[in-house]
Amino acid sequence: MADAKLSPAMEQYMRFKREHDDAILFFRMGDFYEMFFDDAREASRLLGLTLTSRNHGKTSGDIPLAGVPHHAMEGYVARLVGMGRKVAICEQVEDPKKAKGIVKRDVVEVVSPGTA
Repeated sequence: MADAKLSPAMEQYMRFKREHDDAILFFRMGDFYEMFFDDAREASRLLGLTLTSRNHGKTSGDIPLAGVPHHAMEGYVARLVGMGRKVAICEQVEDPKKAKGIVKRDVVEVVSPGTA
């Protein structure tokens, strides 16, 4: 994967994932929180979500993806935490309509069995 050319959004995702590698990363993309790679596989298995894939770059190939609507996020996070998993929530911290280039995002909360 290191040699693959990822989209700017996927490069941003990977940066946050490296910082929170022990958590399932909920990455806000518009009206959904998306999970990719192993997080998508695990969330799909644990939550019964559809596992799909998306191409996020010229040479990166298909990337496993699972997502949940933003308005349902809290319920899914609670279920994962109830199963003993840690979840990092990455929000869009600027209005996508006003963004020049990639939308700014930041991890705004980490929820774990010890903090829930």
